[in-house]
Amino acid sequence: MLENREGQNVPSVTFHTRQNDAWVDITTEQLFKDKTVVVFALPGAFTPTCSSTHLPRYNELADVLKENGVDEIVCLSVNDTFVMNAWLADQEAENITVIPDGNGEFSEGMGMLVGKNDLGFGKRSWRYSMLVKNGVIEKMFIEPDVAGDPFEVSDADTMLNYINADAKKPSAISVFSKPGCPFCAKAKQLLHDKGMAFEEVILGTDATSVSLKAISGRSTVPQVFVDGKHIGGSEELEAYLA
Repeated sequence: MLENREGQNVPSVTFHTRQNDAWVDITTEQLFKDKTVVVFALPGAFTPTCSSTHLPRYNELADVLKENGVDEIVCLSVNDTFVMNAWLADQEAENITVIPDGNGEFSEGMGMLVGKNDLGFGKRSWRYSMLVKNGVIEKMFIEPDVAGDPFEVSDADTMLNYINADAKKPSAISVFSKPGCPFCAKAKQLLHDKGMAFEEVILGTDATSVSLKAISGRSTVPQVFVDGKHIGGSEELEAYLA
């Protein structure tokens, strides 16, 4: 049975991390004392749901969470520090602190260490998230105790809605571009000037001109999309932002 531990202190554990080619021990006191911390725990780095949705969305909403009183966002998994560091680099999730619970001590102390022997994983963390203030767990969102890997309540949007249901979430923006394109540079600068984060899709590297035409109906760059709406090129983006 997965236990909700709201109102309790987090377990006292020392995590063994690797930073700049040196071993650095981090204690739970260092992580949580006098801070408001969002923690999301997951079964494993590089696994599908964790890589496609769970971690990326927390990274996307990091600025909004911090605007609403969160000091740090921690991703925890029963993996070693080398795996966690490699995954962080692969995800380019610069707003997230990854913590390796390699021995499963924290997860066990939380009552969230579960067996995933059927997948060859051994002992791993159950998927959950929590809001911790000065080492005390204020709120937990624990995935339902059912078969498989449920992902219903530990997501970043649920956490943000708990912290501030009226918080304004950033738009999902994609810019299709080519290296050396001055109009692409203008579009990106317009977004930078407005403080709007965006994903850049580079033709020839991330996509082809065929993909661009199939999606937008156009073959010229840039092509900008905001929340699923096709805005167009740099001049159309300028008008849209105005």
